[in-house]
Amino acid sequence: MDDLTPDLSPALAERFAAIVGSANALREADLIQPYLIEPRDLYRGQTRLVLRPRTVEEVSAILSLACETRTPVVPQGGNTGLVGGQSPRGHDEIVLSLSRLDRIREVDPVGRVLVAEAGVVLARAQAAASEVGLLLPLSLGSEGSCQIGGNLSSNAGGTAVIAYGNARDLCLGVEAVLPTGEVVEGLRRLRKDNRGYDWKDLLIGAEGTLGIITAAVLKLFPKPAGREVAYVGLRSPEDAVALLGRAQDRAGSQLTGFELMARTAMEFTLRHTRGARDPLGAAYPWYVLMEISSQRSAEDARETMETVLENALEEGVIEDAAIAQSLSDAADFWRMREEMSWAQKPEGGSIKHDVAVPVARIPEFFHAADAAVLAAMPGARIAAFGHLGDGNIHYNISQPIGADKETFLQRWVEINDIVHAIVLSMDGTFSAEHGIGQLKREELARVKAGPEIELMRRLKETFDPYRILNPGKVV
Repeated sequence: MDDLTPDLSPALAERFAAIVGSANALREADLIQPYLIEPRDLYRGQTRLVLRPRTVEEVSAILSLACETRTPVVPQGGNTGLVGGQSPRGHDEIVLSLSRLDRIREVDPVGRVLVAEAGVVLARAQAAASEVGLLLPLSLGSEGSCQIGGNLSSNAGGTAVIAYGNARDLCLGVEAVLPTGEVVEGLRRLRKDNRGYDWKDLLIGAEGTLGIITAAVLKLFPKPAGREVAYVGLRSPEDAVALLGRAQDRAGSQLTGFELMARTAMEFTLRHTRGARDPLGAAYPWYVLMEISSQRSAEDARETMETVLENALEEGVIEDAAIAQSLSDAADFWRMREEMSWAQKPEGGSIKHDVAVPVARIPEFFHAADAAVLAAMPGARIAAFGHLGDGNIHYNISQPIGADKETFLQRWVEINDIVHAIVLSMDGTFSAEHGIGQLKREELARVKAGPEIELMRRLKETFDPYRILNPGKVV
């Protein structure tokens, strides 16, 4: 294998810049800076050049030249990733921003699909679907800035996975550029197509290490005729799992959201989110945000929600509940959940975990992880929340009150190892929806040893023999 180019010379930089035009080849430090800082501030990227192509042909030309000159390229979407997958590691890595590939090529209400380029912001794609009376159900806290290409490259999950699946489940086809510069035209709209290997599923979730997704065909769904949202107070994770079962039995596919939140996470949100209020009259150890949608009517959604809650209250599964009385109430309920991650920042350092275990083992996970973390770090504040319906928990640990932030964060790997060991003992994963990136690359190699990791390396070698595409990420 040839080595990567040791130097991005001025002459080579000019060749790349000529592809997109000087106005879209950023070299000044102040213009480059936004592409180097990621949301958690764990990684500070380095690059001399950011390219902003407008067409798939320009992306192809960039990768053709990169392949010829062995120049490493880091694809970047909305720069909302949380594991450093979008961050360049050295001055000679070029950042390829997809933000200008931002056309919605088509919305097909009959076939119920939307064709969007990689740089389309998720919220804009949602709005385009809504304009024709349909729903793009992928929903994330960062939907105002994350982009479709990044959503697919990280196989984003979000709050609606329980009903609609993750990004992979919502995609029918992709257009992509390979590390050689070859363009693969795969914007198929078929829901059944068994012509050989489904290569798009290799690119989805690959974090830009096998190819760059430039456009995608996304599934759309009917808008619900009725939607109800409720905040529920509970004693324990066991009660939350019991409520989930009852809601699924009664509502079936109408259950479109089921989020679990610990009291500590709720307190942070109430303290640091403007306008936030506790929907319930008393404090509870745990909360569930539950959403039920109906294709039939608003009355059907309300009746289903009331039935689930009334039965659970009678059986002692829940302590209290409040149903949103307006669309504004429902939006406020969801905003409290969506702001939960950011509300931890004012509390100091936070050691993050994006884990998943089988739903039935979530209570066991909490008991084991809480005991182990508090034994290792007395006074730690566990601000856990997540998507209970698919087993994905954001098990975040805020520093003890009065602790030094830097000293606390120096224990990141130690605490990760404690939590991840428990997760793996329960047949879980330490990367549920955020990806691998730089943050979890070494750990992936440790826990996925043997044929699985070797197959991943072979795929990388096949797609990208010169290792120019997002080097140092995933494998």
